[in-house]
Amino acid sequence: MVKEVKEGGIQLMKHLLLCCLILATLLLSSCGFLDYGFLAPAGPIAEAQRDQFWLVTCWTMVVILPFFVAMPIVLWKYRRSRKNAVYRPNWTFSWLLESLIWGVPLVIVSILSWNVWKATHTLDPYRPIAGDKPALHIQVVSLDWKWLFIYPEQKIASVNVVAFPVGRPVHFELTSETVMQSFMIPRLGSQIYTMPGMVTQLHLLASKPGEYRGQNTQYNGKFYAEQKFTARAISDSEFKRWIKQKQSHPPLDMRAYSRLAQRSILSEPEFFGSVTQELFNQIVERVKTTPAADLPGAAKATGKGG
Repeated sequence: MVKEVKEGGIQLMKHLLLCCLILATLLLSSCGFLDYGFLAPAGPIAEAQRDQFWLVTCWTMVVILPFFVAMPIVLWKYRRSRKNAVYRPNWTFSWLLESLIWGVPLVIVSILSWNVWKATHTLDPYRPIAGDKPALHIQVVSLDWKWLFIYPEQKIASVNVVAFPVGRPVHFELTSETVMQSFMIPRLGSQIYTMPGMVTQLHLLASKPGEYRGQNTQYNGKFYAEQKFTARAISDSEFKRWIKQKQSHPPLDMRAYSRLAQRSILSEPEFFGSVTQELFNQIVERVKTTPAADLPGAAKATGKGG
């Protein structure tokens, strides 16, 4: 029996060491990954999400850490091979233990519930972000497997790249030409779904200049992993130059859009110097009234290269 207990203890130690090794590997491998997520925020929404993440983590540790400390102590103290252990066959109840077991989690869940409820309303993606400058309006259409960005006020459009001024709120209106997809710029925070025939909204703000990765986080077919875009936070003067440079590109009308909407992966971003008025609304209405099989995105994928 003693031999079996020892072998069991050795196996337990091996499993604990393996878990520690896996955890250390994950932490080391994620050092670079942290630069792309909300743990390296570049805007107030991502900052609030990061703070909420650490708050939940710290409160959860109040329960988890004592458990991991107490578990090996209990296993050692009440091991079967111990000959001088105290034997208490009539011990059945302890108010202290019951209070700790039920009281501490109740307090933690109450605190977390209040904070999550409050953060949910504060970080509502439909809620405008207050600022000294008016929000920049950008319309977004998710396609297979690319992102179309329409600037209705500037009358230009871009594919797989979106630019906006630093410190200026951005109001996204989003829809989908195909299936439901998910729009997310991790370092700016939040995530919102795009759905065919519907319009969702998202408000973001970049507090520092840079290029940030945007992506679709909802599986939507063969080239799902390739559906990424670049979000550029630049100065006001750079944004004005960027808009002016794009005005010399070909126009985006319904014919050009139908070509763009075909399933494909672009090797590089595309730009359009003018946009047909109400194109975004026409896309939304067309999806509502056209059978899915007749939409451009229902065509066979053309692979890479657009």
